[in-house]
Amino acid sequence: MSDTQAVATNPGTPGLRMIRTLGLIAMLSGLAVVLVYQWTAPIIAENQHIATEKAVFHVVAGATTRQDFRLGAGGLVPAGQEGEGETVYAAYGPDGKLLGIAMPAAAQGYQDVVKLLYGYDPYCQCIRGIKVLKMTETPGLGDKIITDAAFLENFEALDARVAADGNGLANAIVTVKHGTKKNEWEIDAISGATVTSNAVGKALNNSAQVMAPLVQAHLSEFERAAE
Repeated sequence: MSDTQAVATNPGTPGLRMIRTLGLIAMLSGLAVVLVYQWTAPIIAENQHIATEKAVFHVVAGATTRQDFRLGAGGLVPAGQEGEGETVYAAYGPDGKLLGIAMPAAAQGYQDVVKLLYGYDPYCQCIRGIKVLKMTETPGLGDKIITDAAFLENFEALDARVAADGNGLANAIVTVKHGTKKNEWEIDAISGATVTSNAVGKALNNSAQVMAPLVQAHLSEFERAAE
């Protein structure tokens, strides 16, 4: 028998064996993914908890404790209970007094959605601080919403008064061209980063139009929660 014939009759790797091998690899890979997820899930959850708490205390000055709720048209319930609405964070001072409500907001920026947390003071009916949670805006321009001191001054007491009929805000929160702000519900934009500045204004207005009236309607419940 020639060498050529020997090579031709030498059987290759059976297809079934190859399928079994690939199946075993896939099964082991899937198991590894599940194990890694189960191992990292508590760590990720704890990191998110810490990040949220830091953000809440950043936008509600002086707060030392918080309680999480779900707030919607159906009412106010603790976050752990079933209920519809937005997750909000009531922040309290050392004496248990309600200092403000931290609430999420989001709107489309130049490159992606800008997500933030803002502190709503129900007594002055104003927004007293923001904390950007996620953004991918242009470095050196859009990211100035985090660092620009003049821009952040907009949120020392941004007017978010509820309308007399309890539906929405008395005045819509709007972002205006840099240097043209005249009213307390206006946000003075950052020159060169107007799209991102507008995103912040839209996010706050869209959220506060719905959430501020709900906070006012359930204010006594928020206050009693710390008792």
